[in-house]
Amino acid sequence: MDLFSEEKTIIKRPNAELIYIENFYNSDIANHYFEVLKDTIKWQQDSITLFGKTHQQPRLTALYANNHSTYSYSGITMKPHQFSSKLLEIKADIEQEIKHQFTTVLLNLYRNGNDSNGWHADNEKELGKNPIIASVSFGEMRPFHFKHRYIKEERHKLNLHHGSLLVMKGEMQHFWLHQIAKTKKTIGERINLTFRSII
Repeated sequence: MDLFSEEKTIIKRPNAELIYIENFYNSDIANHYFEVLKDTIKWQQDSITLFGKTHQQPRLTALYANNHSTYSYSGITMKPHQFSSKLLEIKADIEQEIKHQFTTVLLNLYRNGNDSNGWHADNEKELGKNPIIASVSFGEMRPFHFKHRYIKEERHKLNLHHGSLLVMKGEMQHFWLHQIAKTKKTIGERINLTFRSII
């Protein structure tokens, strides 16, 4: 792991590169975005089918975009709402930081430690080859686990803090899985925004 500055950490692993900025937003701005997004986003809870069983997703979700392109995963097809002014502000901040343009954001609201996101990769065909995914977190810190599909010893954990930005690059979505695991700890709410480009 190479630390290029006090705030930006570059993590290079086989078939992947991650950039982590713990204090992308200061606490006051992060608090503001958390409250606004919690109150204004059109949250939904979809049914998901895994291994032949259908149940409610263990989190709330929403999709926003600057186009009408749908996003499908795990048997769910989401239709986007148009970007709000606050989402456009966050989008512009990220695009300025990493010099990459996005069309779409998938939002997740984790209400407590029982809400989670199981092992998966953002490798849907709509995202194209080697997609860049930019993930902003507001609210409770949650550990981000990621593991290589083929190299068993390549398993890692990164704590995603309030106001942080994580960027996943390279071949990561083809060679790695990631998750936000359940926890029995009593924890508060977390909102996560994953910006991507849907082609």
